[in-house]
Amino acid sequence: MEWALVLIALAVLAVAAVSGRLSGTMATPAMAFVAIGLVLGPKVLGEVEPSTNGEAVRTLAEATLALVLFSDASRINLGVLRRQAGVPLRLLAVGLPLTIVLGALAAAMFDNMTLGEVLVLGVLLAPTDAALGQAVVTEPRLPSRIRQGLNVESGLNDGICVPLLYIVLATADVDSHVASSHHAVTIVLEQIGYGIVGGVGAGALTVAVVVLAGRRNLIAGSWLQVIPIAGATLAYASAAALGGSGFIAAFLAGTIFGRLVRRDPTEITTVIDELGELLSGVTFVVFGAVLLGPALGHLTWRIVLYGVLSLTLVRMLPVALAMLGTHARRQTVAFLGWFGPRGLASIVFALIVVQESHLPQAQTIEVVTYFTVALSVLLHGVSAAPLADRYARWFESHPAAERPAMESQPVEHHPARRSLAESTRR
Repeated sequence: MEWALVLIALAVLAVAAVSGRLSGTMATPAMAFVAIGLVLGPKVLGEVEPSTNGEAVRTLAEATLALVLFSDASRINLGVLRRQAGVPLRLLAVGLPLTIVLGALAAAMFDNMTLGEVLVLGVLLAPTDAALGQAVVTEPRLPSRIRQGLNVESGLNDGICVPLLYIVLATADVDSHVASSHHAVTIVLEQIGYGIVGGVGAGALTVAVVVLAGRRNLIAGSWLQVIPIAGATLAYASAAALGGSGFIAAFLAGTIFGRLVRRDPTEITTVIDELGELLSGVTFVVFGAVLLGPALGHLTWRIVLYGVLSLTLVRMLPVALAMLGTHARRQTVAFLGWFGPRGLASIVFALIVVQESHLPQAQTIEVVTYFTVALSVLLHGVSAAPLADRYARWFESHPAAERPAMESQPVEHHPARRSLAESTRR
């Protein structure tokens, strides 16, 4: 285990050393981390063994997701979102449910999957991770409405999918006769209910510390940045201790924090953003070594086909339907549809399914998810910078007075999560 930590630390140092060169290229930090993980894993060097790291992997991934959920939720300005909800609201209210349904329908290609299991797979691969295509949400030449739409969608859809996951997972357990309906309902109510309790309590306490202690100048500047990390940890840990979902708690606490603290989030959330990105990098190294490497030995043509469909038809058709009536150009619809990378949330959700459920097709669900995430890291990473540049050039090719009306409408800024490359360049 000690040597595994040494190798992971060396991987982070190596990526940090070239992070400035990676920015804006067809190679991304996530791609580098997954590739390094594959090399360290049992398929090549065998320095990181899957059998000894199951709990460590889940702990790392869950801690990372809790920080990311709190950070993403705290940056969303609900007032701005209500006024400018066009693109993100359509992507979340129409595109997300349709993506889950279409993903479940596509999963019918797998033999012996129950209705609950196909729904679980649909939810697992519905959340998007904009950080895997960072150029798309940070390229200033892109129409702000499109860039911010993808940014807000990514910031909210993983939090929305958490309660959905527990509901469909309970349904799948009942369908597979591994749990009674009464037990399943109890688990769902506990996960959501205690998650809300933990999130509200931690969010309110964190806000109180910032507002009340801040008014009296009791908080040192350096410690102000630590408070969101403590708040996210408190939300996750308290909900988990009660028997609820720490992810629901972290997301809700971040929402409360961002809504009530009434300060520029970048003044307070820089450190939690950077810590979340650092842990994301470590998670992708471990993902490549411990999860993806072994999963590649179980690939079938159905799994490969599902991964391709998940990143294309399953995502792009719902987005196209969601954008009907907006007068968005086909270039815009294609751009929004393609850039729905699958990442950290899908990995964590799959770990929950494997370790907490007893579904007969859990291994198939696991392998499908890991392969799809890996394929997304590769394809979205390679395509982000060149397609963002191509779309920006298409938009700029129209004279200012003749630019497409839907795309050219300006929106207020929602800060994007800082990429690891940006963090290490500072």
